[in-house]
Amino acid sequence: MHRTAYIYLLITAFLWGGNAVAGKFAVGHISPMLLTVLRWLFAFLIVAIISNRQLRQDWPVLRKYMPLLAALGAFGFTFFNMALYSALNYTSAINVTIEQAGIPMVIFIANLILFGTRVRLGQVLGFSLSLIGVALTAGHGDLASLSGLKVNLGDALMLIAILVYSGYTVALRFRPELNWQSLMAAMTFFAFLTAVPFAFWEWQVGAAMLPDTTGWTVVIYTAVLPSIVAQVLFIKGVEYIGANRAGLFINAVPIFGTFLAVFLLGEAFQPYHAVALILVLGGIWIAELSGRKHATVSPDIAP
Repeated sequence: MHRTAYIYLLITAFLWGGNAVAGKFAVGHISPMLLTVLRWLFAFLIVAIISNRQLRQDWPVLRKYMPLLAALGAFGFTFFNMALYSALNYTSAINVTIEQAGIPMVIFIANLILFGTRVRLGQVLGFSLSLIGVALTAGHGDLASLSGLKVNLGDALMLIAILVYSGYTVALRFRPELNWQSLMAAMTFFAFLTAVPFAFWEWQVGAAMLPDTTGWTVVIYTAVLPSIVAQVLFIKGVEYIGANRAGLFINAVPIFGTFLAVFLLGEAFQPYHAVALILVLGGIWIAELSGRKHATVSPDIAP
């Protein structure tokens, strides 16, 4: 089952890397709050259309867990993406890349404090190697250049995004046992509902930007792949191997994002990209090997 989780989580990282690139494409073509509300509206409509029968079947459970599902949809889907898309308007992609790599560390700390989930030495080593790989990518092969980065509003927004998504990942252990269609229908609906007031505020202050062709392309991409496919795979990955182990795969997001930027934006592929990829994937492998061994001994630790 863990091999299936690895495939799911690597695909998730790839699609989320595409989400970061799409967020850059969106700048100047659609405003952040409008992108968020349209993304989750389309995602909800797609899931609802294919899940009508399943939703009726699962309605008693959905009704019972409605507050929890509303919180998961609002924080994990809406607030995180609003902060991410807004941050890309104020800070560099380098900063955002480094800051996103903090998510697994926050997940580790939260699980340790809240649930007493221990972190093994191998996991710490693996996380450190992955973080070095991410930093190498972010610094374009020169780690010393990272000391010159400046913190601004975008960085503060990314800090919020990190805390929000880490909390969402940890809270997934409390989700009800539901078919993925019903789970995603409920969470995308509440994600859309939560985003509406922010989009209205954006319109009221004159910051709204209606999508052009590029903007609509970003909306459709983010609604289908990062919003539905990646979220389902991530939820299943957390279900199979736990939040600590699954969260580490988030460190692969900036690596995949870099490769997609090379392919889609025409950026040059550098030798440090290959080194970073080895460090990130190698770190994930070391941490996961340690985590899987521990999980075999103490299976009750994983949610």
